Amino acid sequence: MAGLFKGLFNKLADRAEIDWDDLEADLIGADLGVKLTMEIMDTLKELGRRVSAKDVIEATRFHISKEFPDDDHSLDLREDGKPFVILVIGVNGTGKTTSTAKLAHLFNKSGADTLLAAADTFRAAAVEQLESWADRLEIDMLKGAPNADPASVCYQAHQVAIKEEFKFLICDTAGRLHTRHNLMEELSKIRRTLAKQDETAPHLTLLVVDATTGTNALSQAREFQKAVPIDGLIVTKLDGSGKGGIVAAIHKELGIPPRFIGTGEEPEQFDAFSRDDFVSKIL
Repeated sequence: MAGLFKGLFNKLADRAEIDWDDLEADLIGADLGVKLTMEIMDTLKELGRRVSAKDVIEATRFHISKEFPDDDHSLDLREDGKPFVILVIGVNGTGKTTSTAKLAHLFNKSGADTLLAAADTFRAAAVEQLESWADRLEIDMLKGAPNADPASVCYQAHQVAIKEEFKFLICDTAGRLHTRHNLMEELSKIRRTLAKQDETAPHLTLLVVDATTGTNALSQAREFQKAVPIDGLIVTKLDGSGKGGIVAAIHKELGIPPRFIGTGEEPEQFDAFSRDDFVSKIL
């Protein structure tokens, strides 16, 4: 029994009777959010009998699993041969740039050649970090001049990806929540620019959130969703600490599904989201 479930079970196992207020606080404190917590509480109260620690775990597992009914998050290659374009967004410090590189590595391992675009041009460290990962993992990368227009970098990378027949293009964009208007304008410009060479691009926009930040991750997702359509999450630092509840809370409130998860520092500790693995191994 992992993370969240182990903590709940240990806390409740020795109690003769469940304290409903304490349980509600524990579930919300596990980052499950108010809506999901209330559903779990209602299920338990409907049992009409004394509730055990096992009942709480089973109800919590059930409702979290129910949040993710479709476990197929595979990405199909384009039938027309053009690259599948992915935008990666998120605030600095969530593991955005590292996750971008790991995602490209995941695709490359599956035999789908991937090109990285270093479009977080206003933070020199981000370009250097992505370049370091690209060198380490032998991933092709395109970068612009310092302070280059991010949309221009993405456009050039898209040209190269089309010409050289890369299967995926992943653009690492800058994230600055404190200037949301600028962020919205920049991301909108990138999206318009990518559409010039392929009206269907970008095909996927992924928001990177750090699971250990709890409700801050939900707030970030809420703010970014106002700026740009988000198709899924990359969730970092899901190392079994019991902080995975925020993934369910974000999906419950905003309808943004987890697509990829990172469970450690190494490139191999990054994979497509699996509901069964998430519920059994991480929570």
